[in-house]
Amino acid sequence: MKRSAWRATTMLLCAGALLAGCQGGKKVSDDQKAKAAAGGLQIEDLSPGNGAEAKTGDFLVVDYTGWLSVSGKQGEKFDSSLDRGVPFTVRLGYGRVIAGWDQGLLGMKVGGTRRLVIPPELGYGARQSGPIPPNSTLIFDVILRDIPRAQVRDLVVGSGPQALEGDQCDFHYTGWLYENGARGKQFDSSVGGKPFQVTLGSGDVIPGWDTGLVGMKVGGRRELTIPPELAYGKRGAGGVIPPDATLQFEVELVGVAGKQ
Repeated sequence: MKRSAWRATTMLLCAGALLAGCQGGKKVSDDQKAKAAAGGLQIEDLSPGNGAEAKTGDFLVVDYTGWLSVSGKQGEKFDSSLDRGVPFTVRLGYGRVIAGWDQGLLGMKVGGTRRLVIPPELGYGARQSGPIPPNSTLIFDVILRDIPRAQVRDLVVGSGPQALEGDQCDFHYTGWLYENGARGKQFDSSVGGKPFQVTLGSGDVIPGWDTGLVGMKVGGRRELTIPPELAYGKRGAGGVIPPDATLQFEVELVGVAGKQ
């Protein structure tokens, strides 16, 4: 990607939601309930789901509705992704949502619906947050729609230092739209210019990069096929990447800062 305003717009991940801040039908484990209850978090599976299970580090595609809790019952609704018609994507366990979500969504299965009753200490605490008053207990119903993952294929395995989460890395890349199992239009490339610098796992780039490039070695070249949920989703980007676009990248790891 050339160093341009378009790159800054397209590679940055913007959550845009108020939150930004098992076998078969098994429900929340007794151990998980006990740990959550110790911190005041209440978890109830309204529908258990039967798909993949949510783990720390996963990107989750969810729909949710949030209410204020008044005397232990649902009060005023303050937010809902269902009203906007656009699911919310969050990386679990990375502090990018309130702590009640990071703790309460672990172990959910795709297709399930979970109710979380979140005390202020695991929500927004003593501060005002939009329509949420200070010291509010919150009630959320969360539907886990999907746990999308990028497809990763090493074209060349490097022999240099390995890129790990938290490392500042220099990459060259070329990106294409990907449709019907084939590459389409090329939309950007850094080849022939300066490498693109990324801190892996920082949330500064699309999720498919944050997860798909970890483990590469300097000198290596990797192909990433990234579903819309881990790219630009329904909004697209810069007039170049349409809504709901799957993307494919070839990425070369040029260097890792501090590793020789």
